[in-house]
Amino acid sequence: MVSVFNIEGLRVIITASSRGIGFGIAKVLVREGARVVISSRNKERLYRALHELNNIGSGEAYAVQADLTRREDIERLVEESVDRLGGLDAIVYVTGPPRPGRFQDLGLNDWEYGVRLLIMSAVWLTYYSLPYILESANPSITYVTSVAVREPIETIALSNTLRISVHGLVKTLARELGRKGVRVNAVLPGYIYTDRIREIASDKAMRTGKSEEEIINDMIKEVPLGRIGRPEEVGYLVAFLLSNYASYINGASIPIDGGLLKSVF
Repeated sequence: MVSVFNIEGLRVIITASSRGIGFGIAKVLVREGARVVISSRNKERLYRALHELNNIGSGEAYAVQADLTRREDIERLVEESVDRLGGLDAIVYVTGPPRPGRFQDLGLNDWEYGVRLLIMSAVWLTYYSLPYILESANPSITYVTSVAVREPIETIALSNTLRISVHGLVKTLARELGRKGVRVNAVLPGYIYTDRIREIASDKAMRTGKSEEEIINDMIKEVPLGRIGRPEEVGYLVAFLLSNYASYINGASIPIDGGLLKSVF
């Protein structure tokens, strides 16, 4: 298969990538000929995903089990990835979702865990990866967050609040690292059909008395394109940002939401 994005051989770590958006990104990159390391804390899911990836494209896939809330796991993830790939060109930061709920539904332990999952994991991954990325001829960093950083979603207080910090990191690094040739951007998915959508629908169904199907249909009605997105569609955007076609895109936060966001900026 000929790469559309010309990223054959690109060496990439994709976190939280045994399923959902992370796995969708991994599938696109492997089809495009990239060499990727996927990670998850769930060993069974991780190696099931790895088996599928190694049967779909011209790229290569490797797996490293890691829990993003543990700094030592992230350090090991980076070191093992560099050993297997022979270096590192890019990281694609994805996290599993925190617990859904409104502010008053959450305890302080939820917030402390959320900080590790949604903020510190991004800092740790960047910190340990950056020395290798700076040695690359085609370096970039992409963070995957959520449209909730622009327009808060009612029942995900943790995401609404904490993911915003990653966009501060994007702007900071874009200015610091841009002069060294490293492009740093973010992707903001809207409603993408993953387990997270079903989790949010289930949580809201319990609150409202509606069925999960009704909740998902209500979500679809909010989207001007009239459907929920697919994880691979996020993958196409990420592949573009990793490619030289995006060579002048730096410090951007790009929604992929079917028109869900109402704000102008």
